[in-house]
Amino acid sequence: MARVKYRFNPESLSYSKIERTFGQKVLMVLGYSFVFFIISVIGVIVYSYFFDSPEVKGLKRQNSELILTIELFNKQLDKITMALQDMQRRDDNLYRTVFEAEPISHSVREAGFGGTNRYEELQKLPEAKLIIQTAKRLDKITRQVVIQSKSYDELTKLALSKEKMLASIPAIQPISNKDLTRTASGWGYRIHPIYKIRKFHYGIDFTAPTGTEVYATGDGTIERIEQSQRGYGNMIVIDHGFGMKTIYAHLNGFKVKQGQKVKRGDIIGFVGNTGLSTSPHLHYEVMRNGEKVNPINYFFNDLTAEEYDRMVKISMSMGQTFD
Repeated sequence: MARVKYRFNPESLSYSKIERTFGQKVLMVLGYSFVFFIISVIGVIVYSYFFDSPEVKGLKRQNSELILTIELFNKQLDKITMALQDMQRRDDNLYRTVFEAEPISHSVREAGFGGTNRYEELQKLPEAKLIIQTAKRLDKITRQVVIQSKSYDELTKLALSKEKMLASIPAIQPISNKDLTRTASGWGYRIHPIYKIRKFHYGIDFTAPTGTEVYATGDGTIERIEQSQRGYGNMIVIDHGFGMKTIYAHLNGFKVKQGQKVKRGDIIGFVGNTGLSTSPHLHYEVMRNGEKVNPINYFFNDLTAEEYDRMVKISMSMGQTFD
């Protein structure tokens, strides 16, 4: 039951009943309703500020799970990157060194993918910065794995040809020289026996009687046979492949023909005294990738460590050459 309200009349010193009109009642109801609405709105705003709705909570939970998943994924990428870097180091410093192949350049390994808008679609996703950063890492690792795979394909081919390469390397002395006393002159500056001037000697001279057998120092093909009374005189050039060639000069005769295949240890000719030579001997040279190199480094199949040291001392002795 509604409470009855009274108003005191000071003139009559009595109370009179307060009667509200319909309009006043309507305004009062509207006023209360408005105040309630304002309080409700403020309550909703305050609640939403301090408390998330179930939908927002769900989205935030999904977002947190996404960030955690990406972080775990990046940790796995860290492990993959470390393993890949170790493979790259062993590839360049071990495998390619063994097979005498050039290492893969840093610029090739680190090259990225093209396309400026490659990650444009990812910018629309939540946590776009983190996702794009991870995508870039994944693309980089993918490219490096592809390059490393191609490198291993190349090394596989080199390994299959390694046996042939080892047989082709000029790894023995070109004449029988067990006592090591018949090495007259080696690599370096020497006095030319005819011109009597200091001149660089690009090989090793082996003194031996005319007719002494001369051996191919590695598997290969007779590239050139030349007969002359000048310079190197009668000479043979063997192409061993893999960038290796050997030269045998001042020969007395030949036992091979141009284009013939030879094996290490095959007799190819005989010691002589042809061309600019002052006594019977064999002038022997080794070439690698078009450049003459010291033959003393290629006798490892014939000599022990002590014999090698002795050979070096003999070949390094100053004096003049025989050619």
